[in-house]
Amino acid sequence: MNEELEKAIDLRTRGNHKESSDLLMRLVEEFPEDALINYQCAWSLDILGEEAKAVPFYESAIKFGLPKEDLEEALVGLGSTYRTLGEYDKSKHTLQKGMEVFPNNRAIQTFYAMTLYNLNEHNKAMELLLKCLTATTTDSEIYSYKQAIEFYADKLDEVWK
Repeated sequence: MNEELEKAIDLRTRGNHKESSDLLMRLVEEFPEDALINYQCAWSLDILGEEAKAVPFYESAIKFGLPKEDLEEALVGLGSTYRTLGEYDKSKHTLQKGMEVFPNNRAIQTFYAMTLYNLNEHNKAMELLLKCLTATTTDSEIYSYKQAIEFYADKLDEVWK
């Protein structure tokens, strides 16, 4: 199994997405409760633009127990996929779980902000994005306003007179 899984990942890495996905689909049929195979299958389907087909494989991968590094990426993938499918509440729940387990993952926070936008929670979305920006920027002009941006991040609707 390991050799076949490595081959599928290598195929995907080299851009042979369909061939990789086909191999992973065969592997998941043979090993339906293998978390890593389910995760890799979901990832390959996502790359092919088959997000709806990827969902049950992400869900199974998470349920069967992934190593922490893969769980982090699977939560991003599933949360983002739910969002693209218009399943915003599922996206929000999945990404919230991701932020609880991986509080420093800015990608999870960014996808969560996009989901908040889709749920018309614009203030929370902007606040989170602004905080991600100030925490990660290397732009000297933005950085020079870091304190002001962070101060206003949760006060976007306030007016001072």
